[in-house]
Amino acid sequence: MSHTWNNRAETGADIPAVRDIVRAAFPTPEEALLVDALRADPEAWIDGLSLVAVDDDDRPVGHALLTRCHIGESPALCLAPVAVRPDRQGTGAGSAAVRAALAAAGRLGERHVVVLGHPEYYPRFGFGRASAHGIGLTIDVPDEALMALTLDAAHPLPSGTVRYAAPFGI
Repeated sequence: MSHTWNNRAETGADIPAVRDIVRAAFPTPEEALLVDALRADPEAWIDGLSLVAVDDDDRPVGHALLTRCHIGESPALCLAPVAVRPDRQGTGAGSAAVRAALAAAGRLGERHVVVLGHPEYYPRFGFGRASAHGIGLTIDVPDEALMALTLDAAHPLPSGTVRYAAPFGI
């Protein structure tokens, strides 16, 4: 069942709802704790890049988060996590939140985004295999799971090792 979702930046009032969405969408509370740790990290958090998809009553049902990382020495963004309330999964809420987050990042002048995720899901947003651009990690992951995207065609993806914000622990 598809739906047209409204999207907006997270507000302080949304924090409990975002925490609930992330906790419900993942099998452990680790991702929700990660979002809280990223929110508290001034090196990682960028105001306006935590986006929610909201229902007709303006209640968040989906969430996408972009935080600061680096590819080599170049500033970039990390897309993680993306979460949708289980009863709203498959409705396009996650895709809407991701598209809104990427658009917000572009408006802020950000150029590059990386994601470690499902290789069948993220290419719909323009992500491609990071290794094709010489981008890697310090941990072993399936090659197809690490993807990257440039938000500005005039600035191709840099090569290098992704350095995540400290709360990621990698």
